[in-house]
Amino acid sequence: METYDFGAGLVAAHRHPNGGGWVVDTAYVSETAYIGPEARVYDNAQVYGNAAVCDKAEVFGNAVVCGNAKVFSNAWVCGNALIDGDARVCGNAKVYHNARVCGNAIISGDAKVLGYAKVFGNALIDGEALIDGNAKVFGDARVCGNASTSLQEFSCKGQESQCS
Repeated sequence: METYDFGAGLVAAHRHPNGGGWVVDTAYVSETAYIGPEARVYDNAQVYGNAAVCDKAEVFGNAVVCGNAKVFSNAWVCGNALIDGDARVCGNAKVYHNARVCGNAIISGDAKVLGYAKVFGNALIDGEALIDGNAKVFGDARVCGNASTSLQEFSCKGQESQCS
């Protein structure tokens, strides 16, 4: 039995056959997903489909990454967060609590998406932006810099959420 320390002591874990990254035995990662050599998936997290977790990214808690989504650089996805479709989470970005990031959305820089927020479509969240509460950011919307929103809806196209 292999073990690895994800930060709270040694636990049963293994290297994922597609990429070589560490996966705790309580997490689920499909054979088709890619977990890069320095990436980590732990707790009860799940990674499905052609999703990829690369570089020093971490997926943990009860988070789910699926579809063709990619989490990379030093990004974290945790809690009950969902990353789906062709979404990207990168840089030092954090997506957590019950947040949803779907479609072609990009979360980058030091941005944070949390609470019950939904980011989808072609939306971009960048810089030190904070998307919180029940906020929805979608279409071709851009939230950048030090912007913050928690109860509003931002859109450049009136499309409905595919983030369920």
